[in-house]
Order: sequence, then C-alpha cells, then structure tokens
Amino acid sequence: MRNRYLDLLRFLAILRVVTYHVTGYATLTLVFPAMAVMFALAGSLMAASLGRSGVPAVARRLRRLLPSLWVLAAVFVPAMLLTGLPFSPRVLLWLFPIADPPANYWGGLALSPIWYLRDYLWFVLASPLALWLFRRAPLPTLAVPYALLAAIEFGILLNPPAVLREFGLYFGAWLLGFAHHDGLLRRMRNRVLLPIAAVVGAAGLAWIFTHPGARGYDINDIPLGNALWATAFILVAIGRAPTGVAWVDRVPVLGRAVTVVNRRALTIYLWHMPFVVALTPLVSLVGWSPRDPVGLWLRVGLVFVLVGVVTLLVGWVEDVAARRTPELVPGKRRTASERAAAGPVSPASAGAAGALVGAATRVPAPRRSAERSADHTVQPDRAAD
Repeated sequence: MRNRYLDLLRFLAILRVVTYHVTGYATLTLVFPAMAVMFALAGSLMAASLGRSGVPAVARRLRRLLPSLWVLAAVFVPAMLLTGLPFSPRVLLWLFPIADPPANYWGGLALSPIWYLRDYLWFVLASPLALWLFRRAPLPTLAVPYALLAAIEFGILLNPPAVLREFGLYFGAWLLGFAHHDGLLRRMRNRVLLPIAAVVGAAGLAWIFTHPGARGYDINDIPLGNALWATAFILVAIGRAPTGVAWVDRVPVLGRAVTVVNRRALTIYLWHMPFVVALTPLVSLVGWSPRDPVGLWLRVGLVFVLVGVVTLLVGWVEDVAARRTPELVPGKRRTASERAAAGPVSPASAGAAGALVGAATRVPAPRRSAERSADHTVQPDRAAD
C-alpha cells in the first residue's frame, strides 16, 4: 500500500521545483531542499524494487524512466537540429543519457533538467551493488559519497569526472532512501535522530550564511551547506515519516492532485523548463519587468497551466511505461467490483536486516544536494528541480 505521506512529499517537491524555476526565490531552496528529497524517495523505491525482483528491477526502472524522455526528445531534438545543433553520434545520448546529451543555444537551458535523468540512470545502474554493500556495512557505504564530496569541495580531488562529481552530490541522498526503506531511520530513537539532525542542520545553515553564492543564500550555489542542510531535512522529514496522512484523501481535490502529480512527476519535471524559458521574454512585451510581482506570478500560473496541458497530451506515456492502463487523468476512484478484481494489496517490504539494528543508532554522514540554476529569473535546479 502506498504511503500517502511520501506521495505528499513528492507532490510538494515537484511544485517547489517548478515555482523556484519561475521565480528564482532563493528562500524556497532553504525551506524545502526538493532535489535531495526526490533522490531519497527514489532510492527508497529502488530498494523496494530490488527486494521484490532482484537485479531485473534495474531494467524495469529504466523502462519506466526512458519513454518520457524519448517523447521529449522526439519534439525538441529535431527542432534543435533545424536551429543549429550539429548532428553527431552524441545525439544518441538523447536515447540513453549516461552523459549530458548535446543541445544548441536555446535547448541547453530549456532542456537543462535532463541532468536529473542522467544522475537517476547512473544511480539505478549502481543500486544492486550499492544496496548489497549498504546492507553489510551501512555507515561506511553511506559515508563514501560525502567523503567524495568533501574531497572535491576542499580541492583534494581536482577536476573530477562529471559522473564522479554527481555521485558525490546526490548518491548520499539515494542511500538515505535505502536506509528509510530498510527501517534504519525509523529505528533510530528520537533522542538520537533529532539531536543529530539539529547539529547537522545547524552546521549546514552556518556554512550557507557564511559562504553566500552568486545569488546570495540560494543553496544551489553552496554545495557543502546544501549537503548538510538537506541531510538534516531528510532525517526528520523522511526518517520520521508517518505511516500515512489520511486527511489528504479526505479533501478530494487535494487527494486527486497528489495522485496526478505522483503519476506524472517525470512528465511535469521534463516539460516545465521549456515553458519557463519561453515565457520569460514575453514579460517585457507586455510592459512588466522580469521581477514585477504581477508578471512573475502570472508566469507561475501560465507555466502550471501549460504543463497541465502537455501532461494531458503525453503524460499517459508514464502509464504505458509502468504497464498500467493509460489514463488521461489518473486517480479515478475504482468501483467495488474493480477493487475486488484487483485483489488485496500488500504493503511494501521493509527488508531490514537484523545485523543493522545496532548501526541504526549511529549517524549517517552528511549528504549532499544541489540544484543547478541559470540566471536569477530562469534557474534549473541542480539538484532535482
């Protein structure tokens, strides 16, 4: 059975990502480090999939990930080729982005969220081995990405490959998702978990406020502070996740919205940035400055409307990729006969190994989230936004 609290977290993360990319408000990155949360939730789901299916879960996860990208590429790659993108074998990276696929002058910004799929792909491929190691040595395995990040940030490791840098940035969040799925975070007592979160979070905030970036306190520009603050956020927000939030579904509109966004999260994420980029220059045409409050929030509304339209048109691809019956708008209530035909639904396995109980009282090393951004108005989050 799905945990609606985790669905709610993903729903809020997606809304935060889109709103941040339109407004550029740095405060949003502090209030909710969305990309770290998204990677942690994805790591938890991947651990559950590996527990059910073993290594074949990798192929299933990629099958669910790539078709939505191919739909996007079918629209934008021809457009970029017609507007100056040279054709080369690297264009094939749009089919399987183990590295950043090529883009032209406008596509580089409009399609910048592709980095998230690149990282997601690598993390999925690494997960069988990583989960095996994690369940045998949780704390050393969890410490590796953070040690790697520290080596990069303090200049010990110079000019690392992009993939290695990304593992330092986000794989810690993914491993915290493993810890959540296996019950390690849940078994940490409050007197252990909450002080750890408080210390790590305070250290993160101290670093952020003493090392402002190009846009001030936008944590996308402050990797170490981002990592520490996001770790504290995950320890509390996911480590103390309730078993459910029944009130979400007692408000029908909210419950349906949470379901729709979760079922269409990848479509929304991939398609929102082209609309952000396209609408930004239109503001000046009607006499508003880019930071005018009216123009700014009008753009927020228009981006959500346009993303909603595209989601209606192509979001069903996510159903096909997941081998569900395609729906225009997911979340329709099933009839009693449909529920009976579906049979009982088993809760996801916690899968926690007994040998890890002692480790659950110790601290995961601080982990990293960052979000990429462009200019102050149009900013692709580098961590998942």
